[in-house]
Amino acid sequence: MRLTVLAVGRLKQGPERQLAERYGERAAKAGRALGFRSLEVVEIAESRSRDTERRMLEESIAIANALPEQAALILLDETGENIGSAAFAESLGKWRDNGRDDVVFVIGGPDGMASTLFDRASLRLSFGALTWPHQMVRIMLMEQLYRAMTILSGHPYHRP
Repeated sequence: MRLTVLAVGRLKQGPERQLAERYGERAAKAGRALGFRSLEVVEIAESRSRDTERRMLEESIAIANALPEQAALILLDETGENIGSAAFAESLGKWRDNGRDDVVFVIGGPDGMASTLFDRASLRLSFGALTWPHQMVRIMLMEQLYRAMTILSGHPYHRP
């Protein structure tokens, strides 16, 4: 199964990008032995429109165009479910075991995403009620992907 993170906006060079890449590399390496073929981050350009609705629509179209047809779509959204790491790992394992080829995580732009993406989502995931900067969300997602791999493999990294 392929894992993809689609993120609106570019993570600039610096400690945030380094940390996200470090967790991504760890997750990809640990995941290969578990049937996760790859982990890729795709950055979607932020819309330059001055109109909020237009920006959201343009970014959502770019996201939709980057989605594999039968992918499980997980949207990171402040109104989504707040699940634990073990449940997150279990979901990944189920999609893998059920023969899903692609799981795509989407970190939308600051204006949100179009309702058509919400309608298609397999899961809306929240990292709590607080508002997080997009670069922090990317780091936390990459760490949770690594943590999920360690949970699925029985590695002691995760201590509930």
